Amino acid sequence: MSELKKIIGRGREAFQSGNYDKAKLLFLKALEKRNDMADIHNMLGIINHQDGNLEEAKYHFERALIINPGYTDASLNLSVTYNELGKYNEARKVYSRAMDQSKDQKSNLDPYIRGKLSNKHAELGDIYKEMALYDEAVREYEKALDLAPSFLDIRTKLADTLRESGAVEAAINEIDKVLSQNQEYVPALISKGVYYFSCKDYEKAKNVFEKVLENDPSNRSCNLYLKMISQNQENENSEVLKKK
Repeated sequence: MSELKKIIGRGREAFQSGNYDKAKLLFLKALEKRNDMADIHNMLGIINHQDGNLEEAKYHFERALIINPGYTDASLNLSVTYNELGKYNEARKVYSRAMDQSKDQKSNLDPYIRGKLSNKHAELGDIYKEMALYDEAVREYEKALDLAPSFLDIRTKLADTLRESGAVEAAINEIDKVLSQNQEYVPALISKGVYYFSCKDYEKAKNVFEKVLENDPSNRSCNLYLKMISQNQENENSEVLKKK
């Protein structure tokens, strides 16, 4: 085995085990010997993105795409990085190209790749949601679920985004889909409790939050909402007594 292959092999092992500092050193050493390896640049981009070095991440993702313009994973990684750098037009262009390239191949993707693509859509959805661009966030989450319908965390994010955008009925419909697959899924239960709380249906909200606390007594969100429910119910009772 050549020295370069040994370096790359050790780098991949370190990367897969989460030892990014070691992987980075090995990958940079590999690139000194040969600079035309798109997957090495992509992994260096991921490492730098993880470390918050967005400009370095951008450089490596761009290099990966110069070497292999059809590298969908690098395109999606670059799109996410552009968004975080505020380069929204560039992000849209890269993302559109990636989707055009993968559109005809989607049905043939193996489950692992479908999962990775789904998570990339969800990451974009998270960014749009943080910016209160709810329509764009909903579209990304729906694309993610088209690839991986069983990802309960993404469907719960979709439900929360719909609720925040005012599409309450659609939100609760998505939550019910999640709970039909796993009735004990805590994020979805909390989301349903928040829905009831926002509708001032305090008894139903209380029942949901107490169900969560049976298995997770220290859940801060549920304990906080239960305190607010208690206070609101006391205030309502006070108002009723005043009127009498």
